[in-house]
Amino acid sequence: MPTAPLSRNELDLARIDWSRVDTTTDEEIARQAAEDPDTAPVLTPAQLRTGRRITPEAVEDVRALRTGLGLSQEAFAARFGFSVDAVRQYESRRRVPTGPARALLRVIACAPDVVTRALAGRQR
Repeated sequence: MPTAPLSRNELDLARIDWSRVDTTTDEEIARQAAEDPDTAPVLTPAQLRTGRRITPEAVEDVRALRTGLGLSQEAFAARFGFSVDAVRQYESRRRVPTGPARALLRVIACAPDVVTRALAGRQR
C-alpha cells in the first residue's frame, strides 16, 4: 500500500478506506515497514544491545554527544552541517549552542540517523 507524503493535519479522514485499514494484517504492516527505508529500523537488534542511549541533556556536552556517536570533530561537523570551528568551540565551552543549533543538537541526540537521512536528501 503506497503511503502519501502528508502530515496528520493534511489528511482528509473522510477519504480514508477504513475497511482496508481494518483488514490490514500485522504481517502486511511489518512487510510494508521493512520495504520503506523511512520507517524500517536503522539499527540491528545486536547494534541496539551494544549501543548507548544519548539523552537530550547531552546537548549541553557536545563532546559527549559526538563521541557517543563515534565521530571525530570533522566527521560530526560534516555529517550534521556544522563548521569544525563551531564544534571545537562548543566542546571547549568558549561558545554555547543557541537557537537553531541547539535545536538541531537536541534532534541529533534523539535521532541521529533521521537527521543524517534528512540532510543527505537535501544535499543531493
